[in-house]
Amino acid sequence: MAFEPSILTRNPMARRRYLEIMQAALDAVDPYAAVRAHLRVTDGTLWAGERAFALNKLRRIVVIGAGKAGAPMARAVEDVLGDAIAAGLVVVKQGHCAPTARIEIVEASHPIPDEAGVAAGARVLDLAASAGADDLVLALISGGGSALLEATAGISLADLQAMTDSLLACGATINEINCLRKHMSRVKGGQLARAASPAALVTLVLSDVVGSPLDVIASGPTVPDSSTWADAWAVVEKYALAEALPAAVMARVRAGVRGEVPDTPKAGNPIFDRATTQIVGDNRVAALAACRRAQELGYHALLLTTYVEGEAREVAK
Repeated sequence: MAFEPSILTRNPMARRRYLEIMQAALDAVDPYAAVRAHLRVTDGTLWAGERAFALNKLRRIVVIGAGKAGAPMARAVEDVLGDAIAAGLVVVKQGHCAPTARIEIVEASHPIPDEAGVAAGARVLDLAASAGADDLVLALISGGGSALLEATAGISLADLQAMTDSLLACGATINEINCLRKHMSRVKGGQLARAASPAALVTLVLSDVVGSPLDVIASGPTVPDSSTWADAWAVVEKYALAEALPAAVMARVRAGVRGEVPDTPKAGNPIFDRATTQIVGDNRVAALAACRRAQELGYHALLLTTYVEGEAREVAK
């Protein structure tokens, strides 16, 4: 198989086609459009993902969320539900704020959590906990949500920041970082779902993680967590972090391994009985859209994989 020579040139026609293919991929995972494609109201019925709710049977609709795409996702929800939204709070990265009417947008730091993220995490937990059995909680989750939405457990913000710095510096993967984050938090790893129970909970997710494992994206605040205290300890050992991490972090990990601190909620926990999650966009959605546009332009396009990870300049060789 040989490369088409124009791929390596500035051929204007080829360049225009390639840009069209790239734009098709981006359009397919546009945060606003992705939410609108999975949220609609028809004849008094709200369709959220694959779930249907009679609007006249819902006491309140509460919107919560976190992630770098939170503002356009929130605007999409407002354009669908309007005045039906009783309250809302979504946390976004600094500089990613946008005007909204009924859903409050607050900014916090990324990738290192800050006081704003901790304050927002407490408010989001309180808002979720205010929902009752006749309410719907709509959660909007996107990349960056793990750093932006925080409510520490047993450690200080300074401890959390130092832990994050150490994990980033040692080259830990996002899955490994989030494993530690979940076990130092009151909101991650399914614990936001615990706060929202017994309300109905629908989570719309725009994924930035290869393979879109729900418990990894933004540290899975509304889904069962598959990671354990043993996994957290394994990360510490793998990167020889026992001396580098704050004492409070290590004390909590050791207590968790000994069974003295409860683990995050797992599959089968009744807090998830009324919870569902819908991925509204991910790298596979983008890649398939690129393939479709390439085929429309006359190319024979094949999607080989969406699981390649690494620096583009290296993995493309």
